[in-house]
Amino acid sequence: MRPARTFLKGLRVTTGPSSQTIQLACPSCRAPLRASVVTIIDAAQHPELKARLIAGQLNMAMCPSCGMAIMISAPLFYHDAAKQLAFVHFPQQLNARQDEQERFIGDATALIMRALPPNAPRGYLLAPRRFLTLNSLIDAVLEADGVSREKIEAHRQRVDLIGRLAEAAERGDEALAALVDQHRDAINDEFFAAIDAFIAASRQVGRDDSAQLLLALRRRLAAMVGFTGAGDAGDMPEMATSEAVERLIAASDDELEGLIAELRPAIDYSFFEAWTARIDQAEQAGDRATAERLTARRSVILETVERMDREAQAVFEAAASLLREALDAPDPERVLRERSNQINEAFMLVVQSNLAAAERSGQTQLVERLRTIERLATQIVEESLSPEDRFINQLLQAETPQSATKLLRQNLAMITPAFVKRLNELADQMDKNGRKPAGERLRQLAREASVMLF
Repeated sequence: MRPARTFLKGLRVTTGPSSQTIQLACPSCRAPLRASVVTIIDAAQHPELKARLIAGQLNMAMCPSCGMAIMISAPLFYHDAAKQLAFVHFPQQLNARQDEQERFIGDATALIMRALPPNAPRGYLLAPRRFLTLNSLIDAVLEADGVSREKIEAHRQRVDLIGRLAEAAERGDEALAALVDQHRDAINDEFFAAIDAFIAASRQVGRDDSAQLLLALRRRLAAMVGFTGAGDAGDMPEMATSEAVERLIAASDDELEGLIAELRPAIDYSFFEAWTARIDQAEQAGDRATAERLTARRSVILETVERMDREAQAVFEAAASLLREALDAPDPERVLRERSNQINEAFMLVVQSNLAAAERSGQTQLVERLRTIERLATQIVEESLSPEDRFINQLLQAETPQSATKLLRQNLAMITPAFVKRLNELADQMDKNGRKPAGERLRQLAREASVMLF
């Protein structure tokens, strides 16, 4: 992930989800792109922005040309009236003069004060705490939420492990397996719940490429450690906000984290609005105990979501490395064959997402090159498959169920009891990996093939 410098000049102090749009150049390929920037966060009014900050997904952009994830350098004012917090961070890349910094802080403070109730405390806003790094600001936010230093450090170690696993995956199955063996105890239920939440969070903020790359990494890890927990976020249906609120209110403390992971796609701005409304209802009814319990649980949900989300940011560059190398090489086939063990589902998803972006932007030459890479990668993968698995792959790629049935009838010599058994084994494997639609498709093919045996 590369930083992109922006400038104080022209940036407005804004609150809320409707951020301002800026124009910048990708630091990797220099292609122009437009991105959204938030410069002030009010934790009470917009908890989803707080969650994105802690998850490392605030002021992020993705280059449509090369797929590079970009961290945009922008000033940030963080405010939490309930805890009387006023935090400020100016990225060093901005080289902001003192008068520019003071003007920004003054504008942000004035905007926040106007939004406060008449009798609310204001003194803490007059001397906001300044942070040299964004990570130190995030640590202070977590500490104010009651997260211990030990938990913060444990989270940082988990983020580091995700990054190292992604890098190892880029080098191949052998390197990944070696690192997994070293840290097998850390790759547990909580670890997978975190990845599932990050997948959902990435999709929620429009980073589908990041979600797909995390999904591919998760599946490889699950297969290597024999994880058989709940399925990943890839096939999860949309969850109604009201249902998510009710289930998380009713959950016990012991089951809360697992349920947050399960419901992560539904935990968005609307969710927190609905949750806050429930707190307000309890306060208006004079039920102070319920209001306090719901407020405390909301903090736990925010803390858990951000802890689960932050790990997603480490994956982009590692997963896209092979594609960049193939694009830059005079002979992409040589690169792909030399690193054929890295041509997996994640790689194909990155190729397809970049291909779609290139088609949308009318980059004809890039489209042709990406299509060549996609064709070569598919060819290399199929060459490594057994005739049986190659035929199964063709069945799964059939455009319609009728086309797959026709393929079965045209290849009756391939249909044996062992072939049917293989289809059912793959279906069970898909189910264990949380890919139930794919599992059901394989099971349907097995049923059709069974009929053709007689």
